[in-house]
Amino acid sequence: MRYVLLAVAPLLLLLACDPGAPPNDGPTEEDTAEAPEFREDGTLTFYRDSMEPLDIAIEIADTDEARARGLMGREALPEMSGMLFIFEEEAERSFWMADTPLSLDLLFIDADGVIGHIHKYARPFSSEQIPSEGPAQYVLEVPAGFTDQHNIAVTDSLSYERL
Repeated sequence: MRYVLLAVAPLLLLLACDPGAPPNDGPTEEDTAEAPEFREDGTLTFYRDSMEPLDIAIEIADTDEARARGLMGREALPEMSGMLFIFEEEAERSFWMADTPLSLDLLFIDADGVIGHIHKYARPFSSEQIPSEGPAQYVLEVPAGFTDQHNIAVTDSLSYERL
């Protein structure tokens, strides 16, 4: 039995140190605190082929702390709203839903505001990695089904304005 533990211990250490994996320290005081309510920081406009532009309210996550917290603990989003994650540069991105009770659509957007990939109906409380499948400078999280309901597609573009 001791040999099995010695063989497995280094593997567990490697998994625990994976920077791409969600933290697994158990709930912190911040995690168990009541989730904040939606804060309208701006407006985002979708531009879709041969359709009217579509506006939604957005909460902006543009700091490391805000991006790490994201929509954790949120049980609802107002209708026609989402959270826009803004990064300083375009790069491959990976998200997960570990502490998020909502099912979401994730839109990965390049530096020019063009949607490069959409991951629909992300499973709540999942630590499965959701990759951008290409460089993204922005990631938009909206309620699951939003992209189907409003005919949002890869290659559509968007812009946002802060309040």
